[in-house]
Amino acid sequence: MAPTEEAVRAALATVNDPEINRPLTDLGMVKSVEIGTDGSVAVGIYLTIAGCPMRETLTSRVTEAVQGVEGVTGVTVELDVMSDEQRKELAAGLRGGKAEREVPFAQPGNLTRVYAVASGKGGVGKSSVTVNLAAALAADGLKVGVVDADIYGHSVPRMLGADGRPTQVENMIMPPSANGVKVISIGMFTPGNAPVVWRGPMLHRALQQFLADVYWGDLDVLLLDLPPGTGDIAISVAQLIPGAEILVVTTPQQAAAEVAERAGSIAVQTHQKIAGVIENMAGLPCPHCDEMVDVFGSGGGQRVAEGLSKTTGTTVPVLGSIPIDVRLREGGDEGKPVVLSDPDSPAGAALRGIADKLSGRQRGLSGMSLGLTPRNKF
Repeated sequence: MAPTEEAVRAALATVNDPEINRPLTDLGMVKSVEIGTDGSVAVGIYLTIAGCPMRETLTSRVTEAVQGVEGVTGVTVELDVMSDEQRKELAAGLRGGKAEREVPFAQPGNLTRVYAVASGKGGVGKSSVTVNLAAALAADGLKVGVVDADIYGHSVPRMLGADGRPTQVENMIMPPSANGVKVISIGMFTPGNAPVVWRGPMLHRALQQFLADVYWGDLDVLLLDLPPGTGDIAISVAQLIPGAEILVVTTPQQAAAEVAERAGSIAVQTHQKIAGVIENMAGLPCPHCDEMVDVFGSGGGQRVAEGLSKTTGTTVPVLGSIPIDVRLREGGDEGKPVVLSDPDSPAGAALRGIADKLSGRQRGLSGMSLGLTPRNKF
């Protein structure tokens, strides 16, 4: 018995575009469905652009879905390209009628929790922390995005394993994903390892474009990997997303703690909330015994938390301490976050514990979210 067009279109409704993550039928990407008397099916699919990097993935997904329809004997997928008018309609639909250049995370009623990951000094592992928290939250079922806001020292794509390129539909940018995390970085737009030589106004515009022109969808959590210190980007984040909470990353030694406290104190002037302090490189587990070697001293995270609590007049907690772990560094170099590649390692377990606190989860209890709940479950 030959399959019906209704059944084939129902199957296509289960196929999400790999970049936009919404059904092809909702996006107007199904051009045609033709069914032969022998049960063969030819499906026409519109690509957003001619050089769509996900064309093979899309073809594979459509083929697999349609092959599962009863009576189908073969599937042929023919790809076409949207017209300018169709792309404009798609972009307008994705924006939901909202104006261009509008930062969705700053709008009333937005449910995305935004964390700006900051540090006083470079080299404290801020990007490693950002990437692993993002991967851990995504692994728990949350919809997560990362903005690599460290324009001069961008490193998030490599550390997250994101080797895809953004796709532009009209004035909207579709971010690539890796390990379940959507990510955007200036490194995706520069050739090779070329440096970015920009001044303040250009940095602000780049950040605004990452927030307003990128199609993020309905995120549960957005993490911004900030450059060290309290410069242009930190100020721009406060202006563009006033509700963003600050995560302060430090190492234990006194010199780093003092500068980290200074960086976190920007919250007083920008009227932002400090979500907590994360102490990285907290100690080196001795490979020959159970002793912890305090390579960089100890207590820096607690000192920063106490100092910021006094400065802000609020309680700033230490969310966790992450030990020195070779696997954390290896994961960053290989694009395999340690929370996924070795979740039970000392660093992996510590980072997952911090992610649990940010999402409101408590492992080992009911397994249900006590705070953030993945939107795709409702």
